[in-house]
Amino acid sequence: MSLSNLATSASATSSRWAAQAMLQAGKTSMHAAPRVSSVVIADEHEMVRHVLSRLLSDTPYIEVVADAGDGHATLAACRAHRPDIVVTELQLPSLDGIDAIRTIRRRWPDTRILVLSATTTEIRVAEALNAGAHGYVLKRSSSDTLLKAVHALRAGQQYIDAALNLGQIESMRQQTIKVGTRVSSASLTTRERQVLKLIAEGGRNRDIAERLTISQKTVETHRLNMMQKLDAHNIAELVQWAHRLGIATL
Repeated sequence: MSLSNLATSASATSSRWAAQAMLQAGKTSMHAAPRVSSVVIADEHEMVRHVLSRLLSDTPYIEVVADAGDGHATLAACRAHRPDIVVTELQLPSLDGIDAIRTIRRRWPDTRILVLSATTTEIRVAEALNAGAHGYVLKRSSSDTLLKAVHALRAGQQYIDAALNLGQIESMRQQTIKVGTRVSSASLTTRERQVLKLIAEGGRNRDIAERLTISQKTVETHRLNMMQKLDAHNIAELVQWAHRLGIATL
C-alpha cells in the first residue's frame, strides 16, 4: 500500500472497525469485553512505522506497545513486551526478517506474526510461512486488508493476501519442505543474502567487497559457504537460487 493511500484511508477505516466493534460490544455486553491485543511494528522506515502505528492505535482492541527499525530491535521489543502480534517487513537491517520470524516463534511461541511486505514473490511468501508467520499482506493492499489480517490473527486464524497465488504458494511450501535444508532451512545469514543479491546482479568479488566494505577474501568465504548450504556447484546455480528465494528481486 502506498503511504499516502494508507494515511488517507486510516481514519475512515478505523472508524468502520470502531463501529463494528461497538455493535459487537452491544451483542456481548453481558459477557466479558474482548481482550486488547498488544502489537509490535517492525519496519526500517520510520514513516511506515508511524502510519501503521496511527492506523492500528485507532483500531478498537489493539494497542501498539512498541515499534522497531531493525531485526535485533524487533527481538528486543518482543523480549520487553511479549506482544500478541508482530507486524513485520521481511527486509530488516541487522537481522533478516525470516531469521527474526524463526527466532520469535522459537522464543515466544504464543506471539503471532503478520508479514507486511513489498516483496511479492511466492517463494519468499512460502519461506516466511514455513518460518512460522501466520499471515502475509502486501504493502500495496488497502488498509482495510491489513486490519482484516490483524483481526484474523487475533482470532487465531491465518490470513494470506488475496492478491497472492495461494496454489503456487502451497506448492512452493511443499517443495521447500522436501528440499529441506537447501531452501527454508539453509539459514543464510543477512550478510550472505546481501552477497548473494549482488552476485545475482553480476557483481564481481572486488565490486561486492567495495559495496559492503569487506575484504575480497570475506566475499569469497561467503560465496563458498552459500554454495555448500545450497548445494550449488557454480555461480550460475547460485544466481538460480537467488531468484528462487526472491533475493534477486529485492
